[in-house]
Amino acid sequence: MGTEFDFDRPVCRKNTDSLKWNRYPPDVLPLWVADMDFCSPPAVVDALRRRVDHGCFGYGMSSEALRQLICRRLLERQGWEIAPDWIVFLPSLVCGLNVVCRGVGRPGGKVLVATPVYPPFLSAPGNQGKELTVLELSPVLGADGRLEYPLDLERLRRLLSEDVDLFIFCHPHNPTGRVYRRAELLELARLCRENEVILCSDEIHGDLLLDEVEFRSPACLDPALSPWVITLIAPSKTYNIPGLGCGMAIVADSNLRRRILAAARGIVPDVNVLGFAAAEAAYRDGESWLRAVLSYLRRNRDVAVDFVRKRWPEIPCTVPEATYLLWLDCRKAGIPGSPYRFFLDHARVALNDGAAFGAGGEGFVRLNFACSRSVLQTALERMDDALRRCR
Repeated sequence: MGTEFDFDRPVCRKNTDSLKWNRYPPDVLPLWVADMDFCSPPAVVDALRRRVDHGCFGYGMSSEALRQLICRRLLERQGWEIAPDWIVFLPSLVCGLNVVCRGVGRPGGKVLVATPVYPPFLSAPGNQGKELTVLELSPVLGADGRLEYPLDLERLRRLLSEDVDLFIFCHPHNPTGRVYRRAELLELARLCRENEVILCSDEIHGDLLLDEVEFRSPACLDPALSPWVITLIAPSKTYNIPGLGCGMAIVADSNLRRRILAAARGIVPDVNVLGFAAAEAAYRDGESWLRAVLSYLRRNRDVAVDFVRKRWPEIPCTVPEATYLLWLDCRKAGIPGSPYRFFLDHARVALNDGAAFGAGGEGFVRLNFACSRSVLQTALERMDDALRRCR
């Protein structure tokens, strides 16, 4: 690769505690759950080793250094100046989605979600006794053949006016990898404010930018909008440390922040001491690793997209601007039944079933290309062989 990090060398995760590699039989290649098959940054591993060597694992708390690192990172990357006390630490962003649904709005109130979307967005409202309202995004084929999901602001306007309390929004979008543009985000946030709807922007993939696109949090675009926005961030996807459990909610409005803290009190555990240690090391010393892994992921994306376009013209796919997730439209591929089941049974490749992503997801699969290129190539060839045999 020409760098100090060798992402081509597969890391053996079989017969470990890996959810990704142990859910399916050993002959299945797992390209499903969103973690990377790469070792985390050496700086993170070293920091964890030092913390373990200390040998005492009592109750922990966030360091001032970590809060300052988060503030500096948002300022440098987005020009967003936040105060350290805006940060609420959480053990995960799925937990954050549920806490926000619990703490925002009226009992039984409406929560709006745009689909297809990461499945916990769909379950969080009901978990907290709220009513799920869905904006189904419609796919279109762009001029270059890529599958795109434009945000229909007019339909969004109508739905927000229908007594909605909260809009939970995925940015960059999972599963499509779309990075929303400044004008879209400004209009979205203004519509929420006009309708007195809190906007929760889940930005867990916000550092995984594969193209030269501007990434901005809605809360940083206009000071008048920030009191209406909760921003969820984490180092977990960026540095491949989701198993360590450390996320953050950025909440500018003090009253809203108190509601989030109250919703979490007594039911949400604190971040563990290893999660804090990993997050601090990643944000402080993980930048060279991140640049290298983004370069590798960018090439993996291009390999996968090129393969799909050349071998499977009947299967449109996204070209993700961010994330390491490819979204494939298998509805016209002649696959009998569920494409997820087809590729699992006939190619021995485990993908995510698009049906789990809500309205508009049936007939699609999500492919995780954050693996060694050899594993990716083998999985694609297996899928190609299965498709040729079913034609």
